[in-house]
Amino acid sequence: MSESHVYVQRRRTDPDTDTLLVSPLRRFQCRRHFQLLEGGDRGGLYKRRRRLHCRHTRQTGKPTGISKEERVQRPTYQRTSSLTEQQWRQKKTQTPAEQMADSDLSEQIKKVTKDNHIRAENTHLMLIFQRGQITLPQYKLLLCSLHEIYQALEEELDRNSNHPGVAPIYFPTELARLEAIEKDLEHFYGQNWREKIVVPAATKRYCHRLRQIGKENPEFLVAHAYTRYLGDLSGGQVLGRIAQKSMGLKSSDGLAFYSFPGVSSPNLFKQLYRSRMNSVELTEEQRNGVLEEAIRAFEFNIQVFEDLEKMLSVTENKLQNGSTHSKTGNTSQLPGNIINTSPLFRVVLGLFVALATVSMGIYIL
Repeated sequence: MSESHVYVQRRRTDPDTDTLLVSPLRRFQCRRHFQLLEGGDRGGLYKRRRRLHCRHTRQTGKPTGISKEERVQRPTYQRTSSLTEQQWRQKKTQTPAEQMADSDLSEQIKKVTKDNHIRAENTHLMLIFQRGQITLPQYKLLLCSLHEIYQALEEELDRNSNHPGVAPIYFPTELARLEAIEKDLEHFYGQNWREKIVVPAATKRYCHRLRQIGKENPEFLVAHAYTRYLGDLSGGQVLGRIAQKSMGLKSSDGLAFYSFPGVSSPNLFKQLYRSRMNSVELTEEQRNGVLEEAIRAFEFNIQVFEDLEKMLSVTENKLQNGSTHSKTGNTSQLPGNIINTSPLFRVVLGLFVALATVSMGIYIL
């Protein structure tokens, strides 16, 4: 069988336009067939193909292949997708807000709180924590605020555990932090630790908000639970080791807050938590409220960190001023105290004065 015969046999011609319809697959098959016949003579193959196309052009006055008009009318093929072409075009023309409405609740919270999350991580207290420079007084004061926050949060979660907006993300055995914080406070302050708790005004406002939404909008608790629990679960192991090293603790006593014994795999549990969270059925108004509450949760945390920093700076200034005054007072009162309370010193001083007087008399004589 001749080469041209093989090629012409495989080509198809449009009866209306007398234009060759040669698909890329057919061209490859013909080229491969010629390579087998010629033993891989690819240069000869290209020359023969070009000669055939030129012959067709001279005979018909039209180039080989499909005309431009027909190419415009051909359907366009896209990658395999579950979306139809109309749906894909609609999604492409959607605004960012409309695209966000189609995503999961956890992804929406992550997007709307991105900037707030960065601000919270860059507060002074969190920066010194991450750098391993946190001191024991700073950590104890932070634990006091965390105790009040988690007490309010977990009490409201327990009270609304059967609510359809809370039940899917209610994991008291795996995530509850209140008992662990109380154990840490008892380790640092002793058994009467409740009498020594001091919290700033921002912590009280945070707790008031948690109790308010627990009564009025329990579904908003999802935003606070997601912000607090998954944040602590993500960085718990790392921050626990940093705290132990920076405060010079010999054991893990006092760091129970960062331990989650009920969670064997944090990554898998976070996936489960997000899927449960995304399954919560919310109206559009409720969903928007949850997103706003997530932003508010980060703002409350930022305010708590800033107020704790102010409290620590005021406490340090008072200690420094007190130590300075005490040193100054002791220095000024030291000679008088020695004179008033030391008889031996007075005897020695008297003898020194007498000897000085006798010496001066002898020198005059």
